[in-house]
Amino acid sequence: MLQKKILVVEDGEFNRDLLVQLLEDEYEILLAADGEEGVEKAERERPDLILMDLGLPVVDGWEATKRIKANGALKHIPVIAITSHAMPADERRARDVGCDDYLAKPIDENELMGKIRKFI
Repeated sequence: MLQKKILVVEDGEFNRDLLVQLLEDEYEILLAADGEEGVEKAERERPDLILMDLGLPVVDGWEATKRIKANGALKHIPVIAITSHAMPADERRARDVGCDDYLAKPIDENELMGKIRKFI
């Protein structure tokens, strides 16, 4: 069986490494360090799910998610925001730009896996 692909868009090396360690046994992991690279990799690789940090350099996660959801070929891909922006208004804003779910940092491993399994 082909492994499902998850695109991790995260500029923090520690968080990126943590996500890779949590997910690499079950999923093929693609990495992007900023929002622009994230959008490009989503277009090229067509992942099954995207984990999107919102506070990113070059293009932030809010804008990157908007671009992905505005693309007819990509808009079906679930995007889970993973962010230190942890206020209720931040979650509403994340959902408004197209995020399908939301997870505040620090990441709870069980909650993360539950959210991923909900979508793929």
